Amino acid sequence: MRITDEEYFRSCVAKERQLAHLLGHHQIEECYESAGTLWEGTHKLPQWTRSWAACGPLLAQHGIQLVFGSDAAGAWVRAGTTTQHMADHPNADRAVMVAVVKELIHRLEHPKAVRAA
Repeated sequence: MRITDEEYFRSCVAKERQLAHLLGHHQIEECYESAGTLWEGTHKLPQWTRSWAACGPLLAQHGIQLVFGSDAAGAWVRAGTTTQHMADHPNADRAVMVAVVKELIHRLEHPKAVRAA
């Protein structure tokens, strides 16, 4: 099932909002004039699912390993334990960034499960 570009965009912003909360940002706003940009006060929050400058440091800071492969369903990327199929994203870069963000969200929401693994 394909989703629209708008639905995909909104899902990326939602993942960024969720990660921001888990990282300690609580006064998050999205202004009408800057749709898709999350703000905490006057500080613009990183666009982790849309910018390598924002997503790249997450890989190093949290030791997230990437594995690439393919199967009958097509090419995929695995970030930690989170797998994303490339065909579900506009391009491979976006698939990797979303995988990284989803993996970090999982790790922050379930720290005991991650440590046990």
